[in-house]
Amino acid sequence: MDKMLKDRVAIVTGSGRGIGRAAAVLFAREGAKVVVSDIDPQPAEETAAEIKKAGGEAVTYIGDITAPDFPEGIVKAAVDAWGALHIIVNNAGFTWDAVVHKMTDKQWQTMLDIHVTAPFKIIRAAAPYFREAAKKEMAEGQPVARKIINISSMAGTSGNAGQANYSAAKAAILGLTKTMAKEWGPFGVRANAIAYGFIDTRLTKPKEEAVSLEREGDKVAVGIPEKQREMMKMMIPLGRAGTPEEAAGAILFLASPLSDYVSGHVLIVSGGLSL
Repeated sequence: MDKMLKDRVAIVTGSGRGIGRAAAVLFAREGAKVVVSDIDPQPAEETAAEIKKAGGEAVTYIGDITAPDFPEGIVKAAVDAWGALHIIVNNAGFTWDAVVHKMTDKQWQTMLDIHVTAPFKIIRAAAPYFREAAKKEMAEGQPVARKIINISSMAGTSGNAGQANYSAAKAAILGLTKTMAKEWGPFGVRANAIAYGFIDTRLTKPKEEAVSLEREGDKVAVGIPEKQREMMKMMIPLGRAGTPEEAAGAILFLASPLSDYVSGHVLIVSGGLSL
């Protein structure tokens, strides 16, 4: 039985850690050639090494997704390595929380830049290898299904106190997703989004563990207070947070032929939290 992503070339942003890493490894296991991308070189190289050790194919592209040259650069990395591009997973991101009256302009804009502007620019940069390549394939009677998978959040579908910036950005990516489904659907491009609930990554670790990120000279504390984590688990019918591997399974579904007639959809992956 053929692997589900055999001969497909995929970009997965933010794939040095968490959900992105799990998705990149799973994609490679299913036959995809993967561009592993992260702002930090070490985790990206570790993900690529894991893929190669298992017999898969991967290259790394290191950089900040908000940098002006990043979109064209990561698309070029895929095309230079394998001559094509079939799947884009816009996964990279983080949270920078504050209540509205204490939120800075930088906090607000940074979340929009990372979670919706950067994905838009990557998709735009991929147009020659999605839209234009599809025209040629369709003329030859050999259309190839291409996939855009944008990672959103339940914060984008329902809002979340203390996350006006993140919620707004994750809601905006849903509008972009649905527009791409309409604009590029005639060219065989399926565009979908996944809105995650509580997935166990470094962004949702206990805040008491004092995990922080560096962003343009600012230290950004991430995580969820332990008391709130326990309350969230009580609200989830399955009784626990999801694992990165479980989260990656939903991405694989939308990337694979199993979802070839699914487009413009928002898949909520929350263990029932959204009910």
